[in-house]
Amino acid sequence: MCEGGVDIIQLRAKGHDEHFIEELANRIQPVLSAAGVPFIINDHPELVPSVGADGAHVGQDDLAVDDARWRAGRALAGEVPLPIIGKSTHSIEQAVAAAEAGADYIGFGPLFPTPTKAGRPAIGLSDIARVHELVKIPIFCIGGIKLANLPEVIAAGARRVVVVSGILQAPDITAHCREIRGML
Repeated sequence: MCEGGVDIIQLRAKGHDEHFIEELANRIQPVLSAAGVPFIINDHPELVPSVGADGAHVGQDDLAVDDARWRAGRALAGEVPLPIIGKSTHSIEQAVAAAEAGADYIGFGPLFPTPTKAGRPAIGLSDIARVHELVKIPIFCIGGIKLANLPEVIAAGARRVVVVSGILQAPDITAHCREIRGML
């Protein structure tokens, strides 16, 4: 993925205990650090300092942005960079609220049905352009995005996307990442 040009990687290990996630993160962090790719821990901001991650991502039903940032290890101005905190959003209203709450970026979706968000209805493409008008922090469109539907996601106004299964199931992950990056 790093060789293919991904801009950021999030470790999302739903259903695994914190100890397993920390061990996995400790194996991943040196690779991402050497490649200069920011590393985000999903759902466990308290692991950010111990594994040397760059930040954390929380969902709508998880911690508030300020609480996640505190748990991820607030830094005093001038010491080290503050941890990056992302927030999942599923509507324009949630996206605006996350930006106002101080999130550094948002995930916006799921655009399409996806097994990584089982039970969460797809929000479609109609609000992508509008959310980009209203929210000035980075917006990562997410949910069921693959090479086949990426052109329509971009046409709807997406500037950044999250691809999960398409990358993980690709026979050549590096080439797949490069192709996605080239389309963006």
